[in-house]
Parts: sequence; C-alpha cells; structure tokens
Amino acid sequence: MKSFVSLLLIILFVSCNNNESNSNPQTEADIIKYIKDHNLTAQKSSTGLYYVINKQGEGAKPSSNSNVTVSYKGYFINGTVFDQSNAAGISFNLQQVIKGWTEGITYFNEGGEGMLLIPSQLGYGSTDRNGIPGGSVLLFDIKLLKVN
Repeated sequence: MKSFVSLLLIILFVSCNNNESNSNPQTEADIIKYIKDHNLTAQKSSTGLYYVINKQGEGAKPSSNSNVTVSYKGYFINGTVFDQSNAAGISFNLQQVIKGWTEGITYFNEGGEGMLLIPSQLGYGSTDRNGIPGGSVLLFDIKLLKVN
C-alpha cells in the first residue's frame, strides 16, 4: 500500500520533464467553453484558476501550507481520466503539489466538494509531464476530507 501511495504521489505531483510540448495548447477560452457547455457556475481567481464550490464544507479551512487529505478525480477537458484516488483520498502538504491545487484547495472548508479547472500555467506548464500533454487544462473533482 505504501508503494502504491508513493507511486501515486510521484505520478501526480512530481514531474519529469521530457521537453516535448503540446502543438495545440489549451487556453482560457477552452475553460470558458467547458464551463458553458457543462452549465457550471464557476468563479475565477486573480491567477486564472477557475473553481466550482458544490459544497463549502463546515470544518477547518486550510492555508497554502496545510497538510490535507483529499479524494479526487483528475481528467482532461475531453473527459479522459488521467488519475484518481480512492474514496479514502491521499494526504499531502499543499506546498508539494501544482500551483492550481495549492491555491484551489484553500477555497474549501473541510468536508467541502467541488471542481478545480486549472490552466496549464498553474498545472504542468507547456511541456509534457508524466503522460499529461504540455499546455493541458486539468480538471479535478475534489473532496477535502480533512485538514490534518
């Protein structure tokens, strides 16, 4: 189990740069279209992160330095899932993840649920990393299970 969690963390949070770039990077217009096509009520932060709060939660609110436990499903705009946790989630420090998570998780209280729509500059940037094409918008359905 420990090996599986370690592998999952490596795949999601540690990136290996192979210097390939996406010839068709996604833009904010792609995020806006996704929001419209899926009838979402999203908010936009000053950094360009879009987020949807389906359930705010009532517990503790994390800071960008907090240790948290989150269950999630990560997928691309086309619906292809590239990663997901089990219902028990995974625990990590918000300084160990992509910028979109470091910021986005702080909009929820413990017990909160929603979605993060992360532009590439807050994700993995313009280069391919661990099977994620450079320039990709990353979507995450998240549940903040615990602020540890």
